[in-house]
Amino acid sequence: MDFSFDARTEELRDRLLAFMDEHVYPAEATAAEQRANLASPWDVPPVVEELKAEARRQGLWNLFLADQHSLPDPVHGAGLTNLQYAPLAEITGRSPQLAPTALNCAAPDTGNMEVLAQFGSAEQRKLWLEPLLAGEIRSAFAMTEPEVASSDATNIETRIERDGDEYVITGRKWYISGALHPDCRVLIVMGQTDPDGADVRRRQSMVLVPRDTPGVHVRRAMRVYGYEDHYHGGHAEVVLEGVRVPVGNLIGEEGGGFAIAQARLGPGRIHHCMRLIGMAERAIELMCRRAVARTAFGKPLAEQGVVREWIADARVAVEQLRLLVLKTAWLMDTVGNRGAHTEIQAIKIATPRTVVGILDQAVQLHGAAGVSQDLPLAELWAAARTLRLADGPDEVHQRSLARRELARYR
Repeated sequence: MDFSFDARTEELRDRLLAFMDEHVYPAEATAAEQRANLASPWDVPPVVEELKAEARRQGLWNLFLADQHSLPDPVHGAGLTNLQYAPLAEITGRSPQLAPTALNCAAPDTGNMEVLAQFGSAEQRKLWLEPLLAGEIRSAFAMTEPEVASSDATNIETRIERDGDEYVITGRKWYISGALHPDCRVLIVMGQTDPDGADVRRRQSMVLVPRDTPGVHVRRAMRVYGYEDHYHGGHAEVVLEGVRVPVGNLIGEEGGGFAIAQARLGPGRIHHCMRLIGMAERAIELMCRRAVARTAFGKPLAEQGVVREWIADARVAVEQLRLLVLKTAWLMDTVGNRGAHTEIQAIKIATPRTVVGILDQAVQLHGAAGVSQDLPLAELWAAARTLRLADGPDEVHQRSLARRELARYR
């Protein structure tokens, strides 16, 4: 395994670090001030658009999109491999509310763009992919449902029924990230087109549903540990009541929804893990700054044995995670997502769990400030803890990984 980075990746990394220092970190306080004065909590602070314009001017745009061969306009993406993108995604994780959006590398748009690039028709790419790549619109991915265990996509109950030249969609979704964003224009909806099919993994399909289609009702914003995640466009409960779209809005083929979901989730999981490492790095930095500046019981926190242990253990853990994530990215590039299946599950289990622990210690070290809005730690903790559920809970990945390990001995 060769984890060395070429000159182009190193140059992008240097530029991105400078962009973070010069633009993103200073914008965090500005964005918070601007948001407090917006007419709607879902409106976008002006500084976000300024960041996007600057990132695009600097060529720090669509860095996530690895395969450009099928794209209508290759200049939209950087054409990096997963391994090349990893250190860049990590950097954006240090400011997850602003940096991914600034670079047009934010979920759920990244996964939706990958789906359209890989499975979308020429018309679908023209209508939805190109404006997404340009950062002109946002999107949402509507899979999770409140009535079923949605970590198993075969449980999805939303119905997508053919009626002449249209599909009629009926169902209830929730935690649909991005659906409340004012620029959200389209949802990728997963549902059953063949509920009685023999193969449970061929019953699902995905269709494109414009956000303003009659029958699409955004009922409410679901909170995540009390946060509404305004920067991401929130997490909505969406009810679909007799929603009609043309059959041309089908992505791929009928019955292909499960396979498309799996193709989408692989890169999504590793992108989350890359950014989580950045969150941990910021937590360690804040811990160290606090430790040398704060005195308790007659001496700096940096001289307290338990604090030193926390910092040392955090450094060891982050280095281990980074190597595992890089190995996974390398395997995805060299043998494909299927060949990296075990490693993708391993990082999905290990990374959120470990980063939650590091953030928890960082909060503890800061006392009351750690849980306040004055530092990013509480919000980072909520995001990291949520990722132990998102894209499949820990237990699902543990079950699957253990099954593959045990199969070698049966």
